[in-house]
Amino acid sequence: MVTQLQNSSTTPADVTPRGRTRARGPFVSRAVFVFLLPPIVATAAGLPYYTLPLSQRLLSPLHPWFRPSGYVGQTAGLLTLFLFLFLWLYPVRKRLRFLAWTGPLGRWLDVHVVVGLLVPVVGAVHAAWRFEGLIGLGYAAMLVVALSGVVGRYLYVRIPRARDGLELSREEVAGERRRLTGEIVASTALPPELVLGLLSPAAAPAPGDNIFAIIARMVSDDFARRRATRKLVTYWRRTAPAVPPDRARLRRVSRLARREMAFSQQIRMLDHTNRVFRFWDTAHRPFAATAFLAVTVHVIVVVAFGATWIRIP
Repeated sequence: MVTQLQNSSTTPADVTPRGRTRARGPFVSRAVFVFLLPPIVATAAGLPYYTLPLSQRLLSPLHPWFRPSGYVGQTAGLLTLFLFLFLWLYPVRKRLRFLAWTGPLGRWLDVHVVVGLLVPVVGAVHAAWRFEGLIGLGYAAMLVVALSGVVGRYLYVRIPRARDGLELSREEVAGERRRLTGEIVASTALPPELVLGLLSPAAAPAPGDNIFAIIARMVSDDFARRRATRKLVTYWRRTAPAVPPDRARLRRVSRLARREMAFSQQIRMLDHTNRVFRFWDTAHRPFAATAFLAVTVHVIVVVAFGATWIRIP
């Protein structure tokens, strides 16, 4: 039984060839924290200027630095433009298969999300934290795109995929579940039936076609996965031999258990997740196009009126 559980050749998106889970979530959180530090520091430094009324900003000694065309403001503006254009590389990578050499699609999505969260903050520094007219429209679109991007990533990682970003079949998911269960059994020496029983998701009624009900079920599954993992680890520690498992083994089994249960939940919700993801993709594009149009018009106007060191003959 254990031998059968350990045999599998499937390599899902978040599992390395050696079977160790690859932590993608921490990469995003750490990258967001690191890259948000510079605009946060710039905002803190310019706070005395940003809190002034518009009529008094012209008289502030910080005006040459933090105005939109100032040293800090314009640098932030150019960086915002670069980052915004970079965001459009992800759709290109997703559609052109021959660009696979540039990296897995999942990693591209992680970088896309990090940059998408960074753009509104850097753009706010460029705008001196004032949003009116076309700038306000573009910034609102950026915020919607950034927030919806977080939702999109949440949905994307709940569709089982291979390392190249292609969606796994149900047979491949079943094979990977057997392999993960086999590793848990080998690490804990618990009976396979007991491991499967502890990690089996509780039966629940189908969420139907309501999008909010489907997302609520996904969130509920996230909490259920944590509870089941704690239950497995607690049972293992109580029934372990005289020498309790060390922290490294506990963490490894916890990762394997969460991944195994995630596969089970993902395959159960696959049709619903795909439906919500298609709806999200359709709603995401108009806001992205609106933000792109607003940024393009803004850049053309700024350059045409000479509010930058770039000059049009």
